[in-house]
Amino acid sequence: MKTIEAVVICYNYSDFLEVTLPHNLDCVDRLVVVTHPSDKHTQRLCDKYSIDCIKTEVFHEDNDRFNKGRAINLGLSNLRHDGWLVHLDADVLLPPRFHHALHMAKLDKKKLYGCDRLNTKTYENWEKHKHKTVPQHAWRFMVNPQEEFPVGSRLVHLEYGYCPIGYFQLWHSSVRRQYPIVCGSAEHSDVLFAVQWPREDRILLPEFFVYHLESEEVKMGANWGGRKTKAFGRATFSTVGQNQNPTGNGVIIPDCESPKY
Repeated sequence: MKTIEAVVICYNYSDFLEVTLPHNLDCVDRLVVVTHPSDKHTQRLCDKYSIDCIKTEVFHEDNDRFNKGRAINLGLSNLRHDGWLVHLDADVLLPPRFHHALHMAKLDKKKLYGCDRLNTKTYENWEKHKHKTVPQHAWRFMVNPQEEFPVGSRLVHLEYGYCPIGYFQLWHSSVRRQYPIVCGSAEHSDVLFAVQWPREDRILLPEFFVYHLESEEVKMGANWGGRKTKAFGRATFSTVGQNQNPTGNGVIIPDCESPKY
């Protein structure tokens, strides 16, 4: 298995990124985060873990509410493109032994890969049961979803068939693809990206599940136009930070730990 580079879009999702980033860094060879200049907490997290953070206002070009495709393309342009590329959402946590699972999958450079996700539903449920994520692959032949984390829906379009969607899309850098620029919000851009591959080249990986962290039960598309859901964490957040953009429920994301000189 050659190198894996990841691009993560994190705009007012630093509460999730604080959980996923330390783990995901050990699963890939390089990771780039794209955020908005106003999201100071995300920037400080990137500084803390010494990773590249791209600050940009392309999210709102042409008066768009949240143009994720532009941000993804900017992130992709900052990767080395010397192996496999993966686009991850900031609230997605990769499974243990991720590299090994991909090695066993015998990936084809011409294909686009997706996987199933397990939804945590709430922060409290994640904290209570997260120890059960290891081992995900047990007894040499069993891959079992934890019953506490329900399996999320797959997107199987009546016209296009199975489409790996934006929380996890893996492809080889030799296949030059850009994200479509869908005006308005993040809706549909991931599907339009996926259908650039013919159906026979869109593959579901059965070797693992990823974990989709959720702070509350919401309807599909709740955050397609920008963050609306409540913070992922305890109710007693500090308000020390500089990021004054609320998460939709009035909670202000705190500033992350930084060195004291």
